[in-house]
Amino acid sequence: MWAPHFETTTMSYVFPAAQCDLNLTIEDKGMLNAVTYAGTITSSFIWGLLSDSFGRRSTLIIGCTMNGLISCINAFSPNKYMLMSLKYIGGFLISGPYAALATYCSEFHIAKYRSRVPLVLGVLSTLGGIYLPILAAWVFPMNFQAVLFGFLSVNSWRLFLLLNALPALVAGVGFIFLPESPRFLISKGKNEAALEVFQKIYSINTGRPPPSYPIKKLVQETATKYESNKRYLAVGLTDGYTSAKKLFAFPYLRTFILVCSLQLCSVMSYSTLRLWMPQIFQGIYDFKFLNNRSSSSICEILSLIRPSSHVTRDCFVKVDIDVYIRTTLTTLSPLLTYFIAGALINAVGQKRLLSIVAFLCGCVASGVYFAPSEDVVTLLLSVFRGLGCLGANITIVIIVNQFPTSLRSMTVGLAHMCGRLAATVGHIIFPHLIKIGCAPPFILIGGLGFSCSFLAWIVPKENKVLL
Repeated sequence: MWAPHFETTTMSYVFPAAQCDLNLTIEDKGMLNAVTYAGTITSSFIWGLLSDSFGRRSTLIIGCTMNGLISCINAFSPNKYMLMSLKYIGGFLISGPYAALATYCSEFHIAKYRSRVPLVLGVLSTLGGIYLPILAAWVFPMNFQAVLFGFLSVNSWRLFLLLNALPALVAGVGFIFLPESPRFLISKGKNEAALEVFQKIYSINTGRPPPSYPIKKLVQETATKYESNKRYLAVGLTDGYTSAKKLFAFPYLRTFILVCSLQLCSVMSYSTLRLWMPQIFQGIYDFKFLNNRSSSSICEILSLIRPSSHVTRDCFVKVDIDVYIRTTLTTLSPLLTYFIAGALINAVGQKRLLSIVAFLCGCVASGVYFAPSEDVVTLLLSVFRGLGCLGANITIVIIVNQFPTSLRSMTVGLAHMCGRLAATVGHIIFPHLIKIGCAPPFILIGGLGFSCSFLAWIVPKENKVLL
């Protein structure tokens, strides 16, 4: 979960340190946030098809390894245009592993525990979110400078990008030693391979030898199609095309449209504001530094971030630990909401809990506009991040539980594509909303939260037969 999170998030920490080196405007910052999501959009359908056809594990190995290598190259980008290009490629590559991971983990659990799996993944992602500002607080103030191989210049923000490539590389290697999803193997008629996976899981859970697993034979759900290696690719692509046709026809089409709309509102609101939080906190420090004041409202903070046609400001980089302390506080809040949701999700219900959480997100985001000081801004943004992160993961739970195994990974991939399209648009328009004034950005985020709350009510209940 760290690798996808880092791919979409690291640039928001780099902006304050790299804005002078790369001559970044506020529009450039929005575009650098958006371009990663643009990469995920163009690959969501492809990765979903490959994951449903050739396996979750293969998708995770290939996607994570290649993303890690691209991230290493990205750290040495000489200008913002190469940086944007490589961030697009990185987004293209990490899209598959991100969607496949939720499906992979869910398919190792029975329906009783499946709704909690994305919440556990969310906790792990949150730990990655906590790690990022701590790493930034260590790396950026060092003013690190080095030259590799006589021509590659490495400074603090480039070192930060290099270190954040490690989780993807480690994940790519780690999945080599993990089994394929047994539920996927059964859906492809590979019952013997699935039984071996169940035996290994049984052995790990109980400490007993694999052959003592009480189940000796699995029900054949589908005819075996892969006896010929030469036909493996053709059959896999055919299966993927057949799955796509089912998804865009009765009885799945209406539900698919609803969950995609839900994902669109959820991701656009949460992702857009989340990635601008470090810039807002940097604005708090810069405002106090330039004006010698101890407190500032959100409108005063955004007035510094907003370019002015009347005042020319020299570009300066002033890194302070206070920026990363505030960011760390916002990353801690999802941990509390996850533990609360873990206890409530089965009792309250997925739809009802998401509707409540999304409504609260809308209220909190709208309330940021009225925040009288930077401490209130930090508090509200922390609450928003906790609720927004929880809502995004409950949305995935709902999507996974709405569709059968053969369509699940593709559905998750396409739903993510809709969400990332919304995030891309959100990151592009957010800087322009800031230029208009301090109210429009928060009107947008709040309105999306209320829309998500409404959509959660009208999504149909999960079909337990499919689970």
